[in-house]
Amino acid sequence: MTRTPIRIGLIGAGYIASWHADALRAAPEATVSAVCDPNLDLAEGLANGHGARAFASVEEMISAGVCDGVHILTPPDLHHPLALQCLKAGLHVLVEKPVALNAAQTQEIEAAAQAANRRFHAGHNFLGLPSYERLKRDMRRGRLGRVSGAEIRWCYPFAPLRSGPYGIWPLRETRNLLLELGPHLLSLAHDLFGTVEIQHLELSKPVALPGAGTRPQGWRILARAGSVDLTLTLSLVETVDDRSVTVRGSSARARLDLAADTLVIDAENTADLVANPLWRQVSLSGQHLAQGVVNAARQLTSLNRKSPYALSFSGLARGVWGPLARGEAADPRWSGASAVAVMATLDDVLARCDWPLATVPAATRKPAPKAMVIGGTGFIGRALTRELVARGTDVRVVSRGRRGPFADLPDAVETVSLSLNDTEGLTRAMEGIDTVYNLARSTDSSWEECLKNDVAVAEGIGRAAQAAGVRRLVYTGTIASFDMSDPKGRITDDTPLPDEMEERNLYARSKAECEHRLLALHRQHRLPLVIARPGIVVGAGGPLQHWGIGRWHGAGAVRLWGNGRNPLPFVLIGDCVDGLIRCAEAEGIEGRSFNLVGPALMSGRDYFDAIHDAVGARLKVSSGNLHLMYAADAVKHQLKSRVLRRSGLTRPSRADWLSRAHLTPFDNSRAIAELGWHPCADRGEFIRVAITEAGLFGF
Repeated sequence: MTRTPIRIGLIGAGYIASWHADALRAAPEATVSAVCDPNLDLAEGLANGHGARAFASVEEMISAGVCDGVHILTPPDLHHPLALQCLKAGLHVLVEKPVALNAAQTQEIEAAAQAANRRFHAGHNFLGLPSYERLKRDMRRGRLGRVSGAEIRWCYPFAPLRSGPYGIWPLRETRNLLLELGPHLLSLAHDLFGTVEIQHLELSKPVALPGAGTRPQGWRILARAGSVDLTLTLSLVETVDDRSVTVRGSSARARLDLAADTLVIDAENTADLVANPLWRQVSLSGQHLAQGVVNAARQLTSLNRKSPYALSFSGLARGVWGPLARGEAADPRWSGASAVAVMATLDDVLARCDWPLATVPAATRKPAPKAMVIGGTGFIGRALTRELVARGTDVRVVSRGRRGPFADLPDAVETVSLSLNDTEGLTRAMEGIDTVYNLARSTDSSWEECLKNDVAVAEGIGRAAQAAGVRRLVYTGTIASFDMSDPKGRITDDTPLPDEMEERNLYARSKAECEHRLLALHRQHRLPLVIARPGIVVGAGGPLQHWGIGRWHGAGAVRLWGNGRNPLPFVLIGDCVDGLIRCAEAEGIEGRSFNLVGPALMSGRDYFDAIHDAVGARLKVSSGNLHLMYAADAVKHQLKSRVLRRSGLTRPSRADWLSRAHLTPFDNSRAIAELGWHPCADRGEFIRVAITEAGLFGF
């Protein structure tokens, strides 16, 4: 008999929601029926792709009666009240990790579920990996022998610690980092070995957050579960990806790679002395090869829709909703009781955490901003805001969030939470403002989304600046909008952007369209506009894994765009910010554009050689054949458009791929002459600022 799928509402339509939605699409026992988010546009975008209804509030979604259960995917401080609200309404709940802020809140959710005769599940997705299930099966069958110890590691870079955004929930307090990532470790430990008792905690590798003190990037936890000694490691610096579980037994050692969904058993064998080590290595090699082939085939045939991360969410969805659909007891891996146990252990760890709290100065006056920075919480925006304050200008930062990384500047910086689609609100916020810097950009997957979220926003900001009577609007475009495929050409500040952009990547095309719309406002309505196009911006606060240089494969390997031997248009963050301010201050340059690109000091290969010389890190650097990359992209485009039926995709072009190598040199002589701008021209000084003192690896 065919069962009606359980109807699931997604509360929160951010990044993680798409993983949950795709997992539910693949689960026969459940279906996405609703998406709820205060940003209705965001909710509608996700809902439309799954044939679901969109809602702006939980109350509306509950009243509509379209759900049997929900996945709560909001920031963690909202998990507890939302779970209680949904359980009271008679809905089953799955809550993303951390399910709450402490064990007491988690126990309240479990009690509410019991009282309502509904199920409460924790979103510990890695318990659903196929290889994890094999590990548990091998342990139950005694294949590892008597288990005595285990190491569970989450060694994976957490880029926001070094390059932002700093206002996100995990960075607001030291404890939030463990609450965000610790459930991965402890859910595995509890499910494999039972109750975990914490014995010791060590914190290391502090990193300074702008205006918010420091945070530890290393957490080392010693624990015990029965007779099993546990070492739990959380490392968030730029490190090789090691998200793994190693279990040591009397007969074998098992290593589960969570990121690759592979399980390798290193077992004793009974071969003779000479053959014994050979057979052991042959066994390991065979296991690696077999699982590598299976995983590669799975991802190829699914067009990468069955990556290990996607499989973990699929396992979670089936494991949670499958038993309910079949009328079976809940899987203990994701039960409310297991969630309480995990959160109780996290409480124990945090009770041992004595990391110093940041001291935030009290305001002595209300800021009187004359400059507005839109996108002020990003890499360039943060540096620009601080430099403006250093030069004596108070700043109003416009952000989608309510927090900014400027708690140490309460007298000079105020953060205003505004939707960038709210032109009237932006106009009011610009009253009394002399200069507006628009550094905002959106990340979109179709041209229609770009027109709505980037182009229309930039045009709206321009109209708001004009209505508010600001003296100067500085818009940051990108040098990526140029055709940089010809090494014999030369790009100056007078070089126009290409007229035909349909076959350029969405970012380059969208930024170019923003420029065209704003220049039209300048010509027709005298918008006081100046356009600045930064080059490859490097320095403190910027990422190691800069995609303007190449395609990254973790922190230790990069495939350059091209052979990596042509000079790249680098610019130091300090020089970039100085150029932006000069674009605001120079007289008589309205309607002009300037490429903020430093002198040609080094190529991509030179840059990585300098990293090795300066900090001792030799990265794996290889050349990228851009013609082959273009061909591969063309094949992917056909698969996405014809097989997956995705619309709004941009057709790849050879010129676009060649432009990524920045083959065409820049001439910044007009920026130097008209702005009085003098970017760093000394190679040694560039290396000191961009590499030696930039904290690229987090320590």
